[in-house]
Amino acid sequence: MRRVMLLVVLAALALTSFAVHAGDTKAAKTGKPEWQMNATIIEACSCPMFCQCYFATKPAAHAAHEGHGDMASEHYCRANNVFRVNKGEFKGVKLDGAKFWLAMDLGDDFSDGTMKWCIVTFDPSVKKEQREAIATILSHLYPVKWEEPLQVASDLPIEWKYEGTRAVARLDGGKAGEVQLNGGSVLRNGGELAVIKNLRYWGAPRHDGFVLMPNDVEAYRLGPKAFEFKGTNGFMITLDIDSNTAPPAAGS
Repeated sequence: MRRVMLLVVLAALALTSFAVHAGDTKAAKTGKPEWQMNATIIEACSCPMFCQCYFATKPAAHAAHEGHGDMASEHYCRANNVFRVNKGEFKGVKLDGAKFWLAMDLGDDFSDGTMKWCIVTFDPSVKKEQREAIATILSHLYPVKWEEPLQVASDLPIEWKYEGTRAVARLDGGKAGEVQLNGGSVLRNGGELAVIKNLRYWGAPRHDGFVLMPNDVEAYRLGPKAFEFKGTNGFMITLDIDSNTAPPAAGS
């Protein structure tokens, strides 16, 4: 099975990004794509600002970070990625407005392209055919293997809001999950949010930049995989992906 490798160059150094664990994009196809999606993500994780996973094959160790408790010496990246589809279509199925929530743990070493676990939760408004389309697209956006089978949780309402320097996402009103991003602490001169643009985001061929916004809180509050962290990494990103330019799904 061919492993795909994607390289990210930052400054003068060739550094590995998340997409390294996915692989090399095949040559772009021609003609109208079978599917395409433009989506904005409110994203936060347990790593310090800015998440070192985009530059290495191991997450940060977490000594002295609030919420890490007895596992402060372990390496892991526990994240919430909350999507709102701006515009999308999958073989005639419209995806506009769909909201879904990914809670995940990348594990302690993903150099072989294997992450630990991921749980997907859809807003109740997302229809069956949209879910099937989104599942296919996600396999290309995050073209990695999971140690545990990908889990789809029961539907829960998702709140998604972005205003100025703040972004808020809540799963079941915050009872099941919560992300609050606050970009006020990292404003550039002139009051603009800092943006990283020359960095790959997983398997996305295009994006408008990582808008840096540390979190006030990022939590997943359901079941044995629950976690909660404060003051760690966060950003927003709007990406474009389509069947012609996306990398293959894991195992393809």
